[in-house]
Amino acid sequence: MEDYHKPDQQTVQALANIATRLRINSIKATTAAGSGHPTSCSSVAEIMSVLFFNTMKYRPEDPKNIHNDRFVLSKGHAAPILYAVWAETGYLKESELLNLRKVDSILEGHPVPKQQFVDVATGSLGQGLGAACGMAYTGKYFDKASYRVFCLLGDGEMSEGSVWEAMSFASYYQLDNLVAVLDINRLGQSDPTPLQHHTEKYQRRCEAFGWQAVVVDGHSVEELCKVLNQPRHQPLAIIAKTIKGKGISVAEDKLGWHGKPLPREVADGVLKELQSRIVSCSKRLYPAAPCEDAPAVSLRNVRMPSAPSYKLGEKVATRKAYGMALAKLGRYNQHVIALDGDTKNSTFAELFKNEHPDRYVECYIAEQNMVSVAVGCAARDRSVVFASTFATFFTRAYDQLRMAAISESNVNLCGSHCGVSIGEDGPSQMGLEDLAMFRAIPTATVFYPSDAVSTEKAMELAANTKGLCYIRTSRPENSVIYNSSEDFHVGQAKVVNKTNDDHVTVIGAGVTLHEAMAAAEQLKKERINVRVIDPFTIKPLDSKTIIDNAKATRGRIITVEDHYYEGTASGQHQVQTMRCSDNEPKSLQIKRGKERARV
Repeated sequence: MEDYHKPDQQTVQALANIATRLRINSIKATTAAGSGHPTSCSSVAEIMSVLFFNTMKYRPEDPKNIHNDRFVLSKGHAAPILYAVWAETGYLKESELLNLRKVDSILEGHPVPKQQFVDVATGSLGQGLGAACGMAYTGKYFDKASYRVFCLLGDGEMSEGSVWEAMSFASYYQLDNLVAVLDINRLGQSDPTPLQHHTEKYQRRCEAFGWQAVVVDGHSVEELCKVLNQPRHQPLAIIAKTIKGKGISVAEDKLGWHGKPLPREVADGVLKELQSRIVSCSKRLYPAAPCEDAPAVSLRNVRMPSAPSYKLGEKVATRKAYGMALAKLGRYNQHVIALDGDTKNSTFAELFKNEHPDRYVECYIAEQNMVSVAVGCAARDRSVVFASTFATFFTRAYDQLRMAAISESNVNLCGSHCGVSIGEDGPSQMGLEDLAMFRAIPTATVFYPSDAVSTEKAMELAANTKGLCYIRTSRPENSVIYNSSEDFHVGQAKVVNKTNDDHVTVIGAGVTLHEAMAAAEQLKKERINVRVIDPFTIKPLDSKTIIDNAKATRGRIITVEDHYYEGTASGQHQVQTMRCSDNEPKSLQIKRGKERARV
């Protein structure tokens, strides 16, 4: 290794001392908290020391600096040692570590982005590497910058399929700026891991997935320094053989200690023993400064350059309108990117790919990884991200979606082929649970456009809305019902059919809005007037418009849905918590097929 400069003994000792202090502070923090994972921290102390004080290039006083190397703690339960690292850099006060897990502390049990040094929330295992892939892809292909991405995984989470989806993605796209460090400490939560300390098996598996894989002693500072300075031509997997609970004599390599803090009387003895291992060393280590070559990015005010060009009555599927709007948005905003899960010719994301091939990321049939990659691409506000697949296939990535929301990620997702309107394909392809799923995410915004114009408007709104956004599109071609000048807002419904003597209010969305409008025309011949509402966003729901119009139609509401009951009709029950303007309780009847509820 021609360009490798072996660290001198002072550096080696300084790194060893840092590792010991990281163990000490992890134990102190978890003992003070009365909960946490000190043994999981102790196995990675040397790894964290070498990464943060010998390998990574970053400005510790500015953790979110766009030029910094990135770090993802996929084994999020080892958060105390991450906090200890940032105390070692001086960014956190050491005394703050004793507030671990307190209700008023930002130092939660697992990393979250309220901590400035955390880009994505972790803790639900198996997801960190996918997010790291998104960051690395962004760094290599979009930013074309020098920053690298490091991800620390536990051996227990190597059983997760999502990890191997990410491994495949990284090698396919030759992410040579990505380093995954595997903490092979042998022990899971309740049992030994399947491969235990058979590091050669991990090595062969990583190599089979197209990674450069190297086995090291995870407690050897010198070995870690050497492997982390290797030339890189592909993603690097460092298989670090470690001991769970290293340095904690009562818990080293023993089951039964996972997620358990040391009792204070035990901790006192362990801390004294660890303190005695610190050798006097005059050398002070500082992180190297990053290469400042990442471009400045502004994601403010991402707008369409012109109004929609559709004509009233024109037949356009909302899934196609999504693809056309995505391509249009990308035409005038160079930071708009698109991901898809090998459905681009169905979601019409291919229209974006055809125009902007350098900003399209094919994620193939790996929806969990696609969502994690999207979160990584959006980290540090580097891109406006849209990711698409069939609505039903997002259900397999629900945990990734949940963690995206916890990560406060600004990702936009489009689920096509929703509902039973794709009946010929059968139930496996029907998105019938997606609205309930996305509505359950507290910070999500859920768009359900009913024509091409409202789809394009939803796209523009989503690009400028904080948090996770979901856009539900349909396969059937339906008429354009809105003028191109129609104004749309999040949480604002549209009344699309109305008279002064309506008998009932009907709420439809997507294809069912068109069915409701057709029914209204038919009933009009029978002198039954129907008021029709297009909610536009299912979350937030425009309860005021629903209540006001229901009052005008004798308290009668019918919902017409292309979804299981729990997704939209139950959403209409939000009006149950509302009161009329005269402060009198409502008396509304919500009907859905044969089911009826009085609220």
